[in-house]
Amino acid sequence: MLAGALAPHPSASAAEPTTAQAPTVQAAPAQDWLHAQGNKIVDGAGKEVWLTGANWFGFNASERVLHGLWSGNLQQITKSMADRGINVVRIPISAQLLLEWSNGQTIMPNVNLAANPDLAGLNNLQVFDRFLALCEQYGLKVFLDLHSAEADNSGHLYPLWYKGSITTESVYQAWSWVTTRYKTNDTIIGADLKNEPHGQFSEAAFAKWDDSTDLTNFKYFAETAAQRILAINPNLLIFVEGTEIYPKDGVSWTSQNKDDWYNNWWGGQLRGVAQHPINLGQYQHQLVYSPHDYGPLVYEQPWFTGDWNRTTLERDVWDPNWLYIHKQNIAPLLIGEWGGFLDGGRNQKWMTALRDLIKEQHLHHTYWVLNPNSGDTGGLLNNDWATWDEAKYALLKPALWAQGSKFVSLDHQVRLGGADSTTGISLSEATGGSGPVDTTAPSTPTALRAGTASSTSIPLSWTASTDNTGGSGIAGYEVYRGTTLVGTSAITSYTATGLTPSATYSFTVRARDVAGNVSASSAAVTATTAAGQATGACAIQYRTNDWNGGFTGTVRITNTGTTVLAGWTLRFTFPAGQHLLDNWSATWTQSGSTVSATSLSWNSDLAPAATIEIGFNATSAGTNTAPATFTLNNNLCTTT
Repeated sequence: MLAGALAPHPSASAAEPTTAQAPTVQAAPAQDWLHAQGNKIVDGAGKEVWLTGANWFGFNASERVLHGLWSGNLQQITKSMADRGINVVRIPISAQLLLEWSNGQTIMPNVNLAANPDLAGLNNLQVFDRFLALCEQYGLKVFLDLHSAEADNSGHLYPLWYKGSITTESVYQAWSWVTTRYKTNDTIIGADLKNEPHGQFSEAAFAKWDDSTDLTNFKYFAETAAQRILAINPNLLIFVEGTEIYPKDGVSWTSQNKDDWYNNWWGGQLRGVAQHPINLGQYQHQLVYSPHDYGPLVYEQPWFTGDWNRTTLERDVWDPNWLYIHKQNIAPLLIGEWGGFLDGGRNQKWMTALRDLIKEQHLHHTYWVLNPNSGDTGGLLNNDWATWDEAKYALLKPALWAQGSKFVSLDHQVRLGGADSTTGISLSEATGGSGPVDTTAPSTPTALRAGTASSTSIPLSWTASTDNTGGSGIAGYEVYRGTTLVGTSAITSYTATGLTPSATYSFTVRARDVAGNVSASSAAVTATTAAGQATGACAIQYRTNDWNGGFTGTVRITNTGTTVLAGWTLRFTFPAGQHLLDNWSATWTQSGSTVSATSLSWNSDLAPAATIEIGFNATSAGTNTAPATFTLNNNLCTTT
């Protein structure tokens, strides 16, 4: 949802207004970073926390600064949120704004200096830093929400994360810049990768969710953006929203039949997680799914017809679309947007039902919105940007984290409301979470063994680990070649690929439970690949072009043999932890550090002496040295 007095969205089916390892358990965390354990979020010592917050928009809009500073006082508004139990603030931003800031472009924002004399002479980036400093002073945490590509009050209406001159790569670079700038500041605890990706199957552009690398695939974008962010700061929570539509069982994403689709709110469709979960590899413990949900005053969804109530909403809407993720202990949920007008009727009935669900299940949430100038919902503040809508706050208050009569901060040292607060306590002062936290590692995998090796691959298998009694269950296994993590597996087998012929490798395996605890390493197994075919059937020319945070790689493949290659697969190993992003002219995949590129229908036949060029973009882990070897259809190639 967004800004300004905007009209309801036009979409008829789902509108909306506008390993590294998990942190080691310790007695007293030095910083306030958080991570996931099953469906809970915990601190570095395993204490369960509850994120209960609100949204404050403006930095995403054309004004490029928090709304309300034209009349309200920044310090008073920030402190009032903390005093009233808001412990985290979701701040919408735009990719355009971050790119401007990264290039040294700022503006002098529209700020009432009589109300904010301390902001005199500050540009909009300095105002943002001032807001962060106030949040730190009052025990508030922040996470950023990429609300739109462009700095536009209606930018959220565009269905995808890129638009015009702001490409997907631009968005990655925007996230990389802001992550780097604040990577040591634990006031910013997370990144909501993109607000409300949406679009209907009948539209020219819409967000999809599957395991493809298509430009419009939100899952692929989210995984790639998360990997870039976490490579810079592995402590950030990664919030991933849903889409608008999802195909029913057996239906293709190309279907034009309206009956073939599930529909939900923008950002609220997370059915795809069941079949195509977000994979963050070694950073899986930083993942939080984040649906949005609204009431009938925003849009008359079909589930608001007839005799509906909390039971029907949970059974027919929330459970199948996103609540199953919490109930099945897959990952935590944070409802990134919910809220609306108190109409004394149907909208208030929906809001109360969702509030009660949030309270009973301890679902994390950020209420939409603090701003009174949200056209379809109103805000927690009145139009003077100073006083609160007390009736709306009274509805929200039971879903704010409190122990006794004190609201709980997510900061270990600072009470919510500041050092002198009489209404809040720090996280260190709070008692434990709502239940026992699993901090026991699973058993070590045993009987690791290697199967029959080919010239470029070695199959591995092992005996399953067990979790401690009452533990959270085995989530999967991490496979290491030497000290390098090369892949993960949900089952007790894995095939290491992209290896060099006639080379000896050593492997170990570790188990991870869903709480993020990791076992000791298994006993190592050593295996040698088979001899490869004679060198000389192929030649490779590999070139890179570096840019900030990544690089572009081009690969020229020449058939130096005497017969046509009818279908080909190129394999190599990234030498320094790089990760594929977008790519072209082949079907590219990556498992651990092993990269494969398979021919497409139009370039599958490579005649003798013929050359084909393929390429990719990838994240950078330092110097982008060339891979040591390349194989084509398991033949070792010469390199030039």
